[in-house]
Amino acid sequence: MRILASLLAMLTMAAAPPVIAPPAPAPRITIRPAQPATLPPPAARIESSEEALARDAAEYAALYGVPAEVALRRLHAQTESVAATERIEARFRDRIAGISIQHRPTYGINVYLTGATPVAPEHLHVGGLDVAVIFRTGARATRDRVVWAMTTHQAEIRALFNVAPSMGLDPRTGELVIVVNQSVVRSKGGADVLRGKIAGITGVPVQIRLQDREDRNLSVEGGSRLIGVDPDDKLRKLCTTGFVVTNGAQQGVVTAAHCVDTISHFDPTGGETPLDFVAQWGWGYRDVQVHLAPGPLQPLFYADTARTRLRPVTGQQSREATRAGDFVCHRGEKTGYHCAEVELVDFAPAGELCGGACLPTWVTVAGPHCRGGDSGGPVFIGTTALGIVKGASYRPDKSCAFYFYMSTDYLPAGWSLLREPPPPATNASAASRAASQ
Repeated sequence: MRILASLLAMLTMAAAPPVIAPPAPAPRITIRPAQPATLPPPAARIESSEEALARDAAEYAALYGVPAEVALRRLHAQTESVAATERIEARFRDRIAGISIQHRPTYGINVYLTGATPVAPEHLHVGGLDVAVIFRTGARATRDRVVWAMTTHQAEIRALFNVAPSMGLDPRTGELVIVVNQSVVRSKGGADVLRGKIAGITGVPVQIRLQDREDRNLSVEGGSRLIGVDPDDKLRKLCTTGFVVTNGAQQGVVTAAHCVDTISHFDPTGGETPLDFVAQWGWGYRDVQVHLAPGPLQPLFYADTARTRLRPVTGQQSREATRAGDFVCHRGEKTGYHCAEVELVDFAPAGELCGGACLPTWVTVAGPHCRGGDSGGPVFIGTTALGIVKGASYRPDKSCAFYFYMSTDYLPAGWSLLREPPPPATNASAASRAASQ
């Protein structure tokens, strides 16, 4: 991933700033007289970090059929194991093909490596659990190599198809996954022929995944409700706010860049607050725009379907720290609050959804809960922010196969998440820190 990070840095420096709209001059910002912020209304209950994670754990317990206390320990283990898996990835940098979280039959961590030299299992004590780390060998390419091949040969792969396919790295097999419709595969001579062609182009192992579905941006319909009028068809469109952000001097909210520019926020009681459009970034690895509110904002987002509960943002998890199998949640205006597993961390959606081809920087999460109107909504676990929803992959029956989101790593330059300040240190904790230094 150092390769991809370097590529993104070079592309960002080489290209004009990825602000798609508005063009120069810089957007005008209207400063209104100070007034109470309506994002969000004070009547909503603010959950503590512990309450928030317990609510997500209830979703985990229902999905995997485990007791609530086991689910909560597993979510704590998910967070606390990140540092360990980052150390494992650094330790086996030249061999790592993928890391994934296993939920059944037991909770564990799987590490897939190239080469034949075996590595003995390890054990972590995280979240009150003893978690086994199992190493598998025999992968034919590293993660860095597959992501590099996907990035540099994307145009050649897309040229094989009438409609560009989606693609990604499967960390459980170490393969470049190409997702195509069955009819397309038949027209190209079958899966084996297509696999051979793409493997010849990329030099990495290829998996052809047959799915009749379509990737597209979620229609503009977030943690909370945004409504604006599309200048093209003059219809009112719905979107979802993500998280509160700041540039140090101003505070705003983010949503997806493919939402309309002129929008208003509607609180749960129907109160309307017009928002000032700052700019949007929608190229390659981004789909985000920033709007300013008329008053000061708090680092809060709605997580529940009914918008009666708010969560503070206390942390941020990077894409590099996110693993296949991680359990995450999102809230959208159309589908409400739901949780599911991360499937792919290095994903490039099909078609021309990113001002052209998308880079393999998007993260997919299993369906079936996504619909138009969820665009821009927050992706999180507990009170930790992960990203904002961009689009989804739909089956022929219009059901959601998975959705994909932009990591908060890719917020526009100069803007960052507004977070709840850490609690003041007690004398005991201060003394403990001093003793450890």
